[in-house]
Amino acid sequence: MSTSSNAGLPIRQKAALGSGADFWTTKAIGDVPSMVLTDGPHGVRRQTGATDHLGLAGSEPATCFPPAVGLGQSWDRELVRKVGEALGLEARNLGVDVLLGPGINIKRDPRCGRNFEYYSEDPVLTGVLGSAWVEGLQSTGTGASLKHFAANNAEHDRMRASSDVDERTLREIYLRAFEHIVRTSDPWTVMCSYNRINGVYAAENHWLLTTVLRDEWGFDGVVVSDWGAVRDRVAAVAAGLDLQMPGGTDVPDMAVVAAAEAGTLDSAPVDRAAAAMARLGGRALQGRNVTVADPDRTAHHALAREVAGRCIVLLKNDAAVLPLSRGHHIAVIGDFAATPRYQGGGSSHVNPTEVDSPLEEIRALASPDTVSFARGFTTDGSDDDFLRPAAVETAAAADVAVVFLGLAATQESEGFDRENIELPTEQLALLAEVVARQPNTVAVLAHGGVVRLEPVARLAPAILDGALLGQAAGGALADVLYGRVNPSGRLTETVPARLQDTPAYLNFPGENSHILYGEGQFVGYRWYEARGIDVTYPFGHGLSYTSFDYSDLIVDVDASQVRVRLTITNTGDRTGREVVQIYTSKSESTVARPVRELTEFAIVDLQPGSSERITVSIERDAMAYWDVRTHQWLVENGEYDVSAGASSRDIRATARVTIAGDPVEIPLTMDTTFAELMADPNAASLLEYLAAHAPGGMKADGNGEAAGIDMAQMMASIPIGRMAAFGMSADELERMQRVIDEINE
Repeated sequence: MSTSSNAGLPIRQKAALGSGADFWTTKAIGDVPSMVLTDGPHGVRRQTGATDHLGLAGSEPATCFPPAVGLGQSWDRELVRKVGEALGLEARNLGVDVLLGPGINIKRDPRCGRNFEYYSEDPVLTGVLGSAWVEGLQSTGTGASLKHFAANNAEHDRMRASSDVDERTLREIYLRAFEHIVRTSDPWTVMCSYNRINGVYAAENHWLLTTVLRDEWGFDGVVVSDWGAVRDRVAAVAAGLDLQMPGGTDVPDMAVVAAAEAGTLDSAPVDRAAAAMARLGGRALQGRNVTVADPDRTAHHALAREVAGRCIVLLKNDAAVLPLSRGHHIAVIGDFAATPRYQGGGSSHVNPTEVDSPLEEIRALASPDTVSFARGFTTDGSDDDFLRPAAVETAAAADVAVVFLGLAATQESEGFDRENIELPTEQLALLAEVVARQPNTVAVLAHGGVVRLEPVARLAPAILDGALLGQAAGGALADVLYGRVNPSGRLTETVPARLQDTPAYLNFPGENSHILYGEGQFVGYRWYEARGIDVTYPFGHGLSYTSFDYSDLIVDVDASQVRVRLTITNTGDRTGREVVQIYTSKSESTVARPVRELTEFAIVDLQPGSSERITVSIERDAMAYWDVRTHQWLVENGEYDVSAGASSRDIRATARVTIAGDPVEIPLTMDTTFAELMADPNAASLLEYLAAHAPGGMKADGNGEAAGIDMAQMMASIPIGRMAAFGMSADELERMQRVIDEINE
């Protein structure tokens, strides 16, 4: 839709375009239609009666796909895109124009209550999967809303807290996935977060919403607030906000009108917001005109089961306890087997079209009368002393025990952060007693945030981690348990040995409405690798019922990309899928860098004994770091290690290549140090000048030493302008400044 038809709207109508008509809809003004925005991201939460943003009131039935905590474990672009397409079809069917997702914030700390909505601790993985979701959704004519922009990594005090982050960390970790998706997938909207960034509310942050998002990244969609995030509508509009939600009152609109009429708010941002809403309206109308088939709920449930099966991570499988045999007597233990935990709590809570019971799905695949069940515990611990002995006896009488463990919805949710990462003590006590009587025990995990697994790994010979798997969790788990699906999920977060080892332990959730990101860029596996800390399971870990070999790694470099080629061979006796992870590192660097960073990844499906030669292309820019001196991305010159592995700590092959760096010219000043001067190839004339005019107290003998002192090392960190303090005259300093100016010119 052309925005020119709305250019002549009076200021009151332009201001009104920038706020909602009610909780979920925008206003119809001029040529701009009313639009429906509603919660996602793993299902359509379409409320047609009472409305709220906490998942309290009911909503229309919709397919509940795996939330991002589970979906991310697939590491599968195409599968994530299929989920986006299915969500788009259901959104269209329910009259939704914009689905509020995907959530792509980084999992900085495992205690964050909203981690179940986010993909990973890694920005590259997050960005790739988020792009696939956006492209799938928007292919149906439904808009995405990239959220929560930005650095929204805790729930405690979330409407006031300031995420205090240094420039490089913000760019490399917390903005990187947003940048990738905005540049590659053109989301219709971006949702700004509740929190402040370095003291400025996201909704009022001109640098974030205008300088970075629009001017640098080229975003031309609508910036919408998180529900209730706007403190000052006038300041928000001036900063770059287009739509305040929810609506239902004209007070914010009138504030904009009054400020514009008084001259305290320029008309340009008001016009910008109105034009952005007009473009969104045009997209919505075009989307409504796209012919799509009505969603097949049965097919979508089958897709949800397929996706969930690909998201399950086999953490451990000693003595090949898995897969189960149909003829074995199986003891299923745990409340979650009968009443599964499959999604998170809060604004994204979906009313599922159906829910698979793990217990019943296991029975459907097992031989008749070979599955017994015992609850073993309750999520409130009230009847554990009564339930546990019966469960232990049930397990002892079977061939294999499958124990379902995890966190209840009351123990983790949007709106609050966890205080620890422990599994309930009653569950661990049950597991210990079961394993003591039944050595063939499989632990099955359900949780939205990382839990400490050291005691589980110590006890159980086999562990399946499903995180949260959506409404088809039961069927997917049964498929993997019985080997109908060979597990191929990979962890998207490191599982620490203890909470005290985590990067943000001393700075989470913050105090006095400030959160110090003191770990800098060393988030997740970057932290554990740099400090050499033992973990229970590393980032990217996941086993299979088969095995894979990596060979013949070759890495080529040209002006625009790094091309990685290697051969993957299925060396086992089952068809399987390997997730090949490509990490890069640079040990000789002028800046602090992680030991290794995920740069790309690929999936390969192989029959037993077969091999495939795969090629992974890495854009040269992916090797860049954010330079705080020039405020830009720079590729550093020199040697890089390119590694292929099965996790961040299971590196199978490495090759070293040389990459030509970007030219960078840092202007010389009187604050330039001697070390920086020596490293600057353009500074020869200044070095000559200094050698000829150095004060007597700074002269060294022919060996570079004076009075037994290594003068070069001692002077390395001294700014050259400080030579005045050692006897350089005012005329000599003035001449030195002229030399500096000539070099800079």
